[in-house]
Amino acid sequence: MNICVVGTGYVGLVTGTCFAEFGVHVTCVDSDAEKIAGLCRGQVPIYEPGLEFLIEKNVREGRLHFTTDIVKGVTGSLVVFIAVGTPASDDGQLDLKYVEAAARGIGQQMDGYKVIATKSTVPAGTGQWIGEVIRANLKEPCNFDVVSNPEFLREGSAVEDFMHPDRIVIGAVSDQAIAIMKDLYRPLYLIETPIIITSVETAEMIKYASNAFLATKISFINEVALLCEKVGADVHHVAKAMGLDKRIGPKFLHPGPGYGGSCFPKDTQGFVQLGSRHGLDLKIVKAVVEVNERQKLAMVDKIRAAAGGSLSGKTIGVCGLAFKPNTDDMRDAPSLVILPALQKEGARIRAFDPAAMPASQRLFRDVTYCDDLMHVAADSDVLVLMTEWNQFRSQDLRELHKAMRDPVVVDLRNVYDPVRMRDLGFRYYSVGRP
Repeated sequence: MNICVVGTGYVGLVTGTCFAEFGVHVTCVDSDAEKIAGLCRGQVPIYEPGLEFLIEKNVREGRLHFTTDIVKGVTGSLVVFIAVGTPASDDGQLDLKYVEAAARGIGQQMDGYKVIATKSTVPAGTGQWIGEVIRANLKEPCNFDVVSNPEFLREGSAVEDFMHPDRIVIGAVSDQAIAIMKDLYRPLYLIETPIIITSVETAEMIKYASNAFLATKISFINEVALLCEKVGADVHHVAKAMGLDKRIGPKFLHPGPGYGGSCFPKDTQGFVQLGSRHGLDLKIVKAVVEVNERQKLAMVDKIRAAAGGSLSGKTIGVCGLAFKPNTDDMRDAPSLVILPALQKEGARIRAFDPAAMPASQRLFRDVTYCDDLMHVAADSDVLVLMTEWNQFRSQDLRELHKAMRDPVVVDLRNVYDPVRMRDLGFRYYSVGRP
């Protein structure tokens, strides 16, 4: 089968590459000529474990191609995926201009029956609108079906998530389109991956509802952590006991500085806006968003307290800048709120991230970038662990204590053991633990 993926961002690049690994012939199309030229030279624009190897392998074996020419991509492909960005405006509304441009370009190049599958996260009802845009741009009558096929890829483990997903969701009304999509995902069917067949609108809702619920778990445990600090309880014990209840489960019950990334902030805001357009006030999801923003500022309070009550003239060392480990993605990272707040109160910032340094250098001003954690710690009054990279977990804490002029650590990810940190002589602050 030949397929086309329009958009080579995070979702599009992982989707196209992994389908090529399944043995499908894939053409990835993007209007960004510089990005396509880089991909053709083997330069991968995102940091994602395992992705660079698969791209190189499938390009070499002739199954994966990159181009700016949508004609080359659409013509001859049976399935065309729309995997372009859907950025949010300040009020949370999704901007669908890239989806519209993709649909228009696909319609203009249609040369026969095709399945148009939406990977981009879009509000319920968008599939019908995409169909209208395509029909309005057909040069000659062609049959086609629009399918919603949402992605559930976690940055940092996206390749693994594509190859071994919890489920595949296919929203379609046409038996022909369903059969084609099931055939495309046949390698996953053979390993007994559940495949959910439903309507287009329901598939679109599944994506929003899933991300909103996961964000709810994060905001909930962050609120619990703040209360634990007030009453002297340990949020880790609370979360572990909660997670052992099969109705709740242990995942996403990890306190920290708040969620970030390309999905949860945008999708929760988009969910609220979708409800508003249909006359519903989604109070729970709105509270999730509010709690997440409050959590970031609560971390500023924690850092200020660790610095002795004032940040003026203090040097704050920050380890980790990306919103999570194993990615260089800075979109809506808690650091984007926390670092400017620290600077506003007069703090100087030293920082290091194993992957996100180039991206962060484009976003942060007046930050001293360092080579590693020890370099950050050497001249800092307070060391803040912002992102839980594995190399920070394995840090030699005795050497760290020696390197710091004042051994104060604020661990926003609860990576270290409080008793051991105390025994080693650190003044140690974590989230939700006494």
